[in-house]
Amino acid sequence: MTIQVGDRLPDATLVKATADGPAKVDTTDYFKGKTVALFSVPGAFTPTCSAKHLPGFVEKADDLKAKGVDEIACTAVNDAFVMGAWGKSANADAITMLADGNADFVKALDLTMDGSGFGMGTRGQRFSMIVKDGVVEQLNVEAPGEFKVSSAEHMLETL
Repeated sequence: MTIQVGDRLPDATLVKATADGPAKVDTTDYFKGKTVALFSVPGAFTPTCSAKHLPGFVEKADDLKAKGVDEIACTAVNDAFVMGAWGKSANADAITMLADGNADFVKALDLTMDGSGFGMGTRGQRFSMIVKDGVVEQLNVEAPGEFKVSSAEHMLETL
């Protein structure tokens, strides 16, 4: 069943690129005791993700933090090296880039999509959420091919 508002995030392991190499990030520990604006994109360096989704959160990072967000994180079904390179290329220093290389996290959320028609295999749907102390407080899942409710602008309007 797809994750819902009020549900606790499932325990999963994501990976973050660091100066010392890939570092595992346990979702239970990562989301504990803070408010996180999390957004998911179908893939790093893809058109809408690179032109609108990530840049919107980079641009609105200070505004989101002024509304009580402690951290902003982006996840995609890519490896940590790709996520790290994408974050650097987008000057996304304010965003924690979290790789879900095997799609384990989005599978546990039941928010996958089939990108095999584009040679991408299983990917995460485009969505955003506010997570407070590990519990989903707000969930915005896009309809296929759309980019509206998962944007930083929409999130700001609803906080």
